[in-house]
Amino acid sequence: MFKQITSGILISMMLFDYSAIAACCYFAAKDKDILQPAQKAFIVWHPDEKIESFTVQPKFEGNANDFGMVVPTPSQPKLNEMPREFFKELAVFTILEPMDLSKYKQRPRVFALSSGVKNLLVKKNKSTVRVLESGVVGSLDYKIIVAEQASDLFSWLKENKYNYAGDEKTLDYYIKKKWFFTVMKIDPKQMKRRKDGNYSGEVTPTRFTFESDRLIYPLKITQLSVRDKTEALFYVAAPQKMDLPEDFSYQHTWSPMWMQAISFAIPEKVTVQEAKWRIHLQPRVTGLRNEATKLRRQKRIPATLEWAKKITQKDIDVLAGLQPYNRQAPKKDIQNLKILQGHIKKGQYITKLRKIFRKEEMNADLVFVPAKVEGQRDGIEYYSILPTSPP
Repeated sequence: MFKQITSGILISMMLFDYSAIAACCYFAAKDKDILQPAQKAFIVWHPDEKIESFTVQPKFEGNANDFGMVVPTPSQPKLNEMPREFFKELAVFTILEPMDLSKYKQRPRVFALSSGVKNLLVKKNKSTVRVLESGVVGSLDYKIIVAEQASDLFSWLKENKYNYAGDEKTLDYYIKKKWFFTVMKIDPKQMKRRKDGNYSGEVTPTRFTFESDRLIYPLKITQLSVRDKTEALFYVAAPQKMDLPEDFSYQHTWSPMWMQAISFAIPEKVTVQEAKWRIHLQPRVTGLRNEATKLRRQKRIPATLEWAKKITQKDIDVLAGLQPYNRQAPKKDIQNLKILQGHIKKGQYITKLRKIFRKEEMNADLVFVPAKVEGQRDGIEYYSILPTSPP
């Protein structure tokens, strides 16, 4: 969805005993969730009202004219500035809690891995591009536009110094669907200049709210600006646990991991919901595991579920500082959880999932679906470390 400059990749591996797990998870969350993903979004879905919102925060480094975003939405969006530390605090809030040692028979050893991973057609006819709205949100100067011809929009972006990295064909994909385009660039007045004359830093997170018939995320527009693959991190808030469809589903990795973990559980500690879900998964888990293997043989990386929970009043009280935060993180970051208040709401089911998309997998936009395995809805929460949890 936006252009991003990355500085490189750092990989480290250490062996931790259980006493180190909590601190380890914080740093993994900090590195993986804040520094690494090329795309990250907090998505909220209200199916009854057919209202969707997503919040994005791109990184930026360079000259102000080097930065631009083109964000397509199915209807005209309303833009709002979000707290600058929003995604950092989401990472802290969604750290897995310490393992329930009373539930599992064995004390695991956990490996922790952290990574900080055309020609222009000039038309003489009047352009069909129309600017519907313009303004500034945070550090970004934005315009909401529509167009009837991809060539007109392509020309308009170049003439107005939006360095769009895609092609006319991709723009036409959205124009034919009559989508709206929000174009954004750095407002230099809102940024600090470095000694070398360039600008640096993360821009203000921006929330887009719009009407939509489906819970959709515009992935296709980034395809041509991706060399071979891109990593996406999604936090999805909806009435139920959500997933990506078909081959993109995290069930290929999540269900086998959960089934193995529940085998370590003390029988008396298994809930009725868990017992029913285990019965449903038992004849299907081998097939899911085989599908994951098939995807990897095709050089495709299966999605992973990293956190899933229905938000309770206790969670809201943790954000407000009225209940203790039961993981390890710097005191300041725990205190700053309050900035999530009003954005994380009681009754929401928040699903955090990660997917690395190969370029050829980005031919269409993402449509999120309720989490299911062969027609049965998956409502199993995942907010504490399991014996089989990956780093």
